[in-house]
Amino acid sequence: MLTALALLLSAAVMAQGRSSKEVVDKIIGVVGDRIILYSDIQNAIKDAARYGEKLPPNANCMIFEQALLSKILALQAERDSIPLTDEEVEAQMDVKVRNLIMQYGSQAEVETLAGKTIYQLKDDQRPLIRENMLAEAMRKKVVSGVHITPTEVKAFFEKVPVDSLPFLESELEVGQISILPSASKDVDEYIYNEMLNYKKQIESGTTTFEALAKRVSEDPGSRERGGSYEINRSDKSTWDPVFLSTAFRLKAGEISQPVKSNRFGYFLIQQVSRRGDNAQIKMILRVPPVTDNELKEAHGRLDSVRAEIESNKISFKDAAYKYSDDENVKNYGPYVLDRDGSTYVNIDALDRDMVNTIKDMKVGDLSQPVNFTNDQGKKGVRLVYLKSRSEPHRLNLNDDYVKIADMALNQKRNEELDKWLEKKIPTFYILIDKQQADSCPSLSKYQTTENRGF
Repeated sequence: MLTALALLLSAAVMAQGRSSKEVVDKIIGVVGDRIILYSDIQNAIKDAARYGEKLPPNANCMIFEQALLSKILALQAERDSIPLTDEEVEAQMDVKVRNLIMQYGSQAEVETLAGKTIYQLKDDQRPLIRENMLAEAMRKKVVSGVHITPTEVKAFFEKVPVDSLPFLESELEVGQISILPSASKDVDEYIYNEMLNYKKQIESGTTTFEALAKRVSEDPGSRERGGSYEINRSDKSTWDPVFLSTAFRLKAGEISQPVKSNRFGYFLIQQVSRRGDNAQIKMILRVPPVTDNELKEAHGRLDSVRAEIESNKISFKDAAYKYSDDENVKNYGPYVLDRDGSTYVNIDALDRDMVNTIKDMKVGDLSQPVNFTNDQGKKGVRLVYLKSRSEPHRLNLNDDYVKIADMALNQKRNEELDKWLEKKIPTFYILIDKQQADSCPSLSKYQTTENRGF
């Protein structure tokens, strides 16, 4: 249930800029001191459809119930003092924002569709993300003691009518170990001097910051806006600390010296205005290009890593943690993930370079080092590991035992969660709009006030 809710909440990021225009809003549910809006449900339905989710006829009832459940779990998590740091919330929010940017093609497109900057979207969604994470932590606590046996898995599968068994597309598990080499000292110095020249041109009035950003900046998210961004001092997961400290040290209208970021490249920053921990800035990004020499050196390093893996001196996973330059490996592992966080993905989840790499590989193969370009436009070299690949087939116990076991375990956990809810619902103040309660009989069990709605 909460997996579906997480997807809908992620999709709801795009709905925030539209809700006031699309619906006449009103409160339709209350749990403790938290409210559920009519627009929350309607926009979640519309965005779920955009994500290709197959929704039942009573989708509004299902999503409303999920929203109630999320708030109950989150409030109980606060009662139980389940820990959740601001850093964890920010990290989860960054993942969702990156997914949106990947879906819509660029940060600029996301901001245009939403009618807000990424930072405004984050501010809107921060309480919702926190609630969702608390709810998930509480759910895990409730079902932590639930386990499944092979006998239960078999019994679960045999209860599913044969004509209801889904047909599964081909899925893959693909991992990578990537190296993103730095540019040579000479190239690095050349880009630095270029940035100094940009600064002189702007300060002399030869050109404007906006015109130069549109012409030379390599940041696709801001180039068409003349380098414009809104930033927050605490957003250290998106920006390097040196970038933030430089941006907030500037005075209005002042232009920085070139600022180097190992993750991105060189920045030229101009502060437009500042209010507390928020600032409006303009920036130009230049990425020092790597040459064939740096890529050749990275090939050599990965040849050595490949030899270690092939000789069983180290596992692929451990090698990824040890050698990969991909920052996501530390938090999410070396395998490509789908929206649910599963390592089983369809081929359309892979970038074009990776599709070309695996097309002739067999399961268990580890590629030779190959060149690629990442989402930020940086050139690198990587090893690609094809862990598994399934053929299209009907769900069955032999090929899909792990999937079926997960399904059976989830059902058992949901039953345990239902028992917990039956005990906990009476301890919360819950009020549901009468029209919603009448149209969704399944919501009646949540109502704890004397009159059945408002």
